[in-house]
Amino acid sequence: MSTLTCGFIGLGLIGGSIAKAIRSRLPSSRLIAYDINKASLDLALEEQIIDKVCPAIDASFHDCDYLFLCAPVSCNDDNLLTLKQYISPDAILTDVGSVKTGIHRHIEALGLSSQFVGGHPMAGSERFGYQNSKASLLENAYYILTPSETVPSEKVTAYQDLVSSIGAIPLILSYDQHDYVTAAISHLPHVIAASLVNLIKSSDSKDGIMKMIAAGGFKDITRIASSSPTMWQQICLTNTANISGLLKTYIEYLTVLSDYIDNRNEEALYRFFDTARTYRDSFTNSSNGPIKAEYVLTVDIADRPGAIATIAALLAEHEVSIKNIGINHNRELAEGALRIEFYDKKATEAAVRLLTESEYRIHTR
Repeated sequence: MSTLTCGFIGLGLIGGSIAKAIRSRLPSSRLIAYDINKASLDLALEEQIIDKVCPAIDASFHDCDYLFLCAPVSCNDDNLLTLKQYISPDAILTDVGSVKTGIHRHIEALGLSSQFVGGHPMAGSERFGYQNSKASLLENAYYILTPSETVPSEKVTAYQDLVSSIGAIPLILSYDQHDYVTAAISHLPHVIAASLVNLIKSSDSKDGIMKMIAAGGFKDITRIASSSPTMWQQICLTNTANISGLLKTYIEYLTVLSDYIDNRNEEALYRFFDTARTYRDSFTNSSNGPIKAEYVLTVDIADRPGAIATIAALLAEHEVSIKNIGINHNRELAEGALRIEFYDKKATEAAVRLLTESEYRIHTR
C-alpha cells in the first residue's frame, strides 16, 4: 500500500483532505491531480501534497491504483466520459459525493461497474476549497463505501484497508440506503439551518435587532448554513425524493407542535422536548458524522484590560493551540464571555483543565 498511485479529478475541501491524509499516513505514495482551479493545484504542489499537476484529464491517470472523482457532482458525467479512455482495468474508481444513486447509474451505463466503489467521507466543514482542507478532517470519521454489484470483493477489501489506513472508519451500505440516511442526518439539517437563517432575515426589524443579538444557541444550530450554496443546490437537485419526503414529514412534526403550542398542551409539550432530549443524549460523544464537531468553550472574564491576553498567554505557555477567539457581545452565557475554538478534542480538554485550575468559570457545548 505504501507505493500507491492515486489520481484526483478535483482538489477541493474533500479531495484535498483525502490527498493530505494519504500523504501523511502513506508518505511514499504518488499523488497526481487535475482541477480547473489552477491556484489549488499550485498550492498543493507547493505544500508537496501532490507530485504532479495534470493540465487535463489525460493518459497521466492510466497508471493510478485509485482514481478519486472529487469535482462537483454536476461535472462527473463529462469527467467520466473523458476518463473512461484512460483508466486502467485494475484501478479502483471512486467518488466522494454525498448522493450516490446518480453516480451509480451513470457508472453502470458506461460499463465501469466492475471497478467502481462509491465513497462518501462523512466529514465536512462550513468552509470549502483546497485552502481549507486538512488531513485531520477524516480522522475517526465514518467513510461510507457503496460498492457496485459487480465489483470484485478484493477491490472492496483493498479500499476498506486504504480508508482505515488514513484514519477513517469504513462502513459499507447500498447506494439507496446511503442516500436515505444522509438525507435524514445531513441534507435535511442543512435545509433547516438555511431556512432558520432566512426566517430571521425576513422577520428582522429595519435596524437589525435580531441579527445583532443572535448568538450562542442560534449561531450553533445554524452554523452549517454558511456552507457552499452551490454544493447544497446540487445535493437538493440530486437527492430530491429523499430530501423532499423527509422535509414533508418534518413539516408534519412542526404542524403538530404548533397545535400543542396553540392549545397550551403542557403534557404534550413536555413529552416532545423530553423525548428529544433523551434521544439526543444517547448519541455517542464523538466527532463522527457528516456535520463536523466544533471544539469550543466559553470563559467568563472580568471587564478589565489584559483579561484576554492573560488567558491566551496561559494556553500558549502550555502549548495549547487556539484556532479562533472572539467575544460574545451579549449576556447569554455570562457577565463577560470569551469564546475560544480549538483544533481538536485533546486541546479542548487541556484548556478546560488549565482554565479550571486557574479558577476561571467555563462553559462547554
